[in-house]
Amino acid sequence: MSDFDRAFDIVVREEGGYVNDPNDPGGETNFGISKRQYPAVDIKNLTPELAKAIYSKDYWTPASCDQLPWPLSLYVFDSAVNQGVAPACKMLQRALDTVQDGIIGRTSVRLAAASRPWHWHRFMSYRVMRYQGTRNFDQYGEGWLIRLFNVVSKGQS
Repeated sequence: MSDFDRAFDIVVREEGGYVNDPNDPGGETNFGISKRQYPAVDIKNLTPELAKAIYSKDYWTPASCDQLPWPLSLYVFDSAVNQGVAPACKMLQRALDTVQDGIIGRTSVRLAAASRPWHWHRFMSYRVMRYQGTRNFDQYGEGWLIRLFNVVSKGQS
């Protein structure tokens, strides 16, 4: 199983199935794919296969996760899905002590390859800090933080 397949299975479990929460800024959502981001997609009838294709094209590949070691690739992918590709890339670069331009190039890939758990935990701590400044943290924050613990736990197994 590829790292993408492993990561997709973990992230989609965290995202869950169909939800239409009026308090969620993304609106109608299925497998973590929101109507706001994908207005042309039939969210209610979205298949896991189409969701996987969207995740690969719009999150895994743009965040250069295929060039990152496991479990860092999972953590960055989950962040790209849940917090945005550009913020995920910048938080990774910050965790690796390099220029935070949001573009994962040769330097970021090289530093990621040499990274250790401390860097990965640092990345996840930046995710927590970003969540704390997010609208609706008081309503969804506990779930977001539980998600982080779940993703870290599953990435280690």
